[in-house]
Amino acid sequence: MELSRGFDVAAMRQALVGTRFSGKLRHFASVDSTNTRLLADAAAGAPEGTVYVADEQTSGRGRGGHQWVSPPGDGLYVSALVRLALPLREALWISLATGLAAQQSVREAAAIGLDIRWPNDLLLTTAAGVRKVGGILVETALGAQALRYAVIGVGLNLNHATLPEEIAAIATSLRIAAGHQVSREAVLIALLRTLDLELKRLEDGAGDLLDRFTAASTWVRGKRVAVAEGGGYTGVTEGLNADGFLRVRADDGTRRTVLSGGVREA
Repeated sequence: MELSRGFDVAAMRQALVGTRFSGKLRHFASVDSTNTRLLADAAAGAPEGTVYVADEQTSGRGRGGHQWVSPPGDGLYVSALVRLALPLREALWISLATGLAAQQSVREAAAIGLDIRWPNDLLLTTAAGVRKVGGILVETALGAQALRYAVIGVGLNLNHATLPEEIAAIATSLRIAAGHQVSREAVLIALLRTLDLELKRLEDGAGDLLDRFTAASTWVRGKRVAVAEGGGYTGVTEGLNADGFLRVRADDGTRRTVLSGGVREA
């Protein structure tokens, strides 16, 4: 049975009552980028908890300036504005918390288990190997001592029947991997409700985020990786530091801290 390609916006809004996103969800049939649009509105004073979700993005963006393929009706393209009283040193924690929320929401809404590649990639193990199914892009505005606000963008390949040839070897969708369609509405509701809880934990000062992320990701400890930054090097991951950055024991014996992603399996 084909699932509806549209959203029941009224049902989604009802499901978000009691969260920071209640009454603040806006749906676009098409938009250049949910993150780009929400960043502009955040700078103009949009309220905390504003959510933009689109059926299609014409200029979707991923981390590092990469394009995010966003065909109409097949994926989840969503951005949320949050204003958290966090010190600057904990800005990365928002991305890690979002990864946990995305992993849990896909498990809850689609019964599919995802891995998280530090700091922001959502992966699925398939018969053809590990493939990317989603990504997180957190863009922040900074004050002198703390965050002013953050726009959290999440893109998930849900019901794509095929992917462009140039990314088919490294990416997949839940539909391709699992053999059935997934409700975008159910995943979105689960994602926003779980994200709200994860952000509350950050605001309440819960100190277990790094331990929970380590337990949820196979990439944090004991994974042989290639790192793009610092001229490029290979090594084995050795956990997260106190700020959430990845530590790697390089092949030359030195311990390095990865600051900007670009981690791949070696």
